[in-house]
Formats: sequence, structure tokens, C-alpha cells
Amino acid sequence: MPVPKRRTSRSKRNKRRAHDALAPVNPIACAQCGEPTLPHRVCRHCGTYRGRLMAEAEE
Repeated sequence: MPVPKRRTSRSKRNKRRAHDALAPVNPIACAQCGEPTLPHRVCRHCGTYRGRLMAEAEE
């Protein structure tokens, strides 16, 4: 079975991992109340999604 002849250096390893970082969260403003919320989620402040009331708002 083939095995590496040399140990992978730190720089080579880190270059390979350059694309593994997590992307930052990108909140959007709710269309109803303007509160920041995650896309494709029900707004926690007013309980609407795509202009329709989906859940009761949290107190």
C-alpha cells in the first residue's frame, strides 16, 4: 500500500485548509418589523415569514 515518503509540512497542510473556514452569518432585515433575522427563517420578533403570520411572537 502506498504511503507518503515525506511528512506534509505545516505550510502545505495550511494551504490545503485555506478554504475550510466557516462563512460569517449574514442577517437580513425583516420585511414587517425591520429586525435582523436569518434568511429563510420565521422572524422571532414578529413571527412572520414571507409576509404571512406563521407563529406567535415571543414576549
